This record gives sequence, structure tokens and C-alpha cells, in this order.
Amino acid sequence: MINFDSVTMRYPETGDVLRNVSFHLQKGEITFLTGHSGAGKSTLLRLITAMERSSRGRVILDGQDLGLAKEHQLPFIRRKMGVIYQDYKLLYDRTVFDNVALPLVIAGYGHYEVTRRVRAALDKVNLTGKEKKYPLALSGGEQQRVGIARAVVNKPPIIIADEPTGNLDPELSAEIMLLFEQFQQVGVTVLIASHDISLITQLNHRVLKLDHGQLVAS
Repeated sequence: MINFDSVTMRYPETGDVLRNVSFHLQKGEITFLTGHSGAGKSTLLRLITAMERSSRGRVILDGQDLGLAKEHQLPFIRRKMGVIYQDYKLLYDRTVFDNVALPLVIAGYGHYEVTRRVRAALDKVNLTGKEKKYPLALSGGEQQRVGIARAVVNKPPIIIADEPTGNLDPELSAEIMLLFEQFQQVGVTVLIASHDISLITQLNHRVLKLDHGQLVAS
């Protein structure tokens, strides 16, 4: 599903942030991405989500070379991914329902299908009955689950999670990881950027480790 082939990312002001990175993530695989602050994790995620293009090498998503994709193709490519953020990135003036529905509304789904999918996504993350609440009325763990519901509501084959448990206590972190494993069981590929070594070591999943822009462990 995700293939990096000798990828280098260079910025004029900082030089190489990623250097000759190669790996392949299979369909239905959970993988952790870890490394020190500044190791290149965020840059790698931006390349996967086509927010940036690599300086050298190829980033291939579901068989498509992102470096060759036209600008008008990028929104459709990104619909293959659900992205989850550490700081949730919710719209605080919109209800839980509206936050989760946003990707479907953008994609042009009708009211009935939006309602059906939003309710199914909220049920999946144990937030049934919360659809009329506003994010600030929820706990941090509940807000993160709203973010997860929004990421999976259009049933993407890939989930990208950027420090999804960084603001949560160990019990809530374990609940979030259980959700990711449930998505894996239905064939979703999950990539989780995290510096939480204790969480990573508890779980038997592959780890990609970056050190100063180089992949030092896989």
C-alpha cells in the first residue's frame, strides 16, 4: 500500500531531512514510525499525504507514484487516507456529527448516506449519542475518538496517525490502539508516528525508526 523507494527530501535552508529511505507497508499492516525530535517523521508523513514531493526517489501509494500525480489528482488520492492528529484539529463551533461528516460532505455524499456513515463511525469509536455535543464538552480521549471517526468515516484503506496518543493517559492510549487493531482486522493499513516507546514495546507490530533522516531499523 505504501512504498518508499530510495527517498530523499532536501530543503535549501536545512539540507537533507530524509536520506535514501526505503520501506514497504503491506495492506492490513500496522506499523509504528519512531525517532528523536527532528528525525524526519513529520516530513515522511507529509510525503505520504502528498503535502510535499520528494527531492529524489519515489513515494508510491496504492500503486500510484505521487511524484507523477497532477495537482488536480491530489484531492482524490488523499481520500484514500484518513489522517489523525495529536491535537485533534476539530472544528469547535461545529457539533460532533458535523465534524465527522465533513469528509463526506466534501466528497458530495447525500444526506441519507452521510447520516448512515457518521452514525456507524461514531458507534465504532463508542460515541453513540454524542453526535449533538460540541467538542469542548468532551474529554480529551473523546475528542481524539471524534478525530478517529472523522478519519475512517469514508472507509479509507490507509490510516495515518501523527502522535495520536500523545495527550492521553496509558489507559486511553490502550483503547485507541485497540481501535487501530480493529481497523487492521478489516484490511486497513495503519501507520502510527509515535515517540511513546513504552506503548510501542507493549505491542507486537513492526517499527520503522528514523535517526537524523535515515532509516536505521525496520
